[in-house]
Amino acid sequence: MHELAICQAMMSQVETIAREHRATRVTSITLGIGPLAGVEAQLLHSAYPLACAGTIAEGAELMIEATPIRVHCNGCGEDSDALINRLVCGRCGDWRTELLSGDEMLLISVELDKRRPPEACALH
Repeated sequence: MHELAICQAMMSQVETIAREHRATRVTSITLGIGPLAGVEAQLLHSAYPLACAGTIAEGAELMIEATPIRVHCNGCGEDSDALINRLVCGRCGDWRTELLSGDEMLLISVELDKRRPPEACALH
């Protein structure tokens, strides 16, 4: 399951971001995944708890947003939405298009908690 490897790579990025911002924990992570990315959102959700166990993001919510498929038409110059199995121009119907989006996986946001846990009372 390559979704576990993807989650582990994502956690490496998330931990770097948390360290750079001196966060005490990560509360949520939002990903954008296009339908042509080759990543199954359900499998990613299944692999996520394993990948974040023991990290600063353990227990953080994972949210996944679908990103649209967009193409640029080399015929008329229009940018438009397209379907997964029909990458044609939405304006003129030309098949000579270039993919603009829909094959990506993006780390959209990482919500951090910077509050320090309360110090334990010392008994004297």
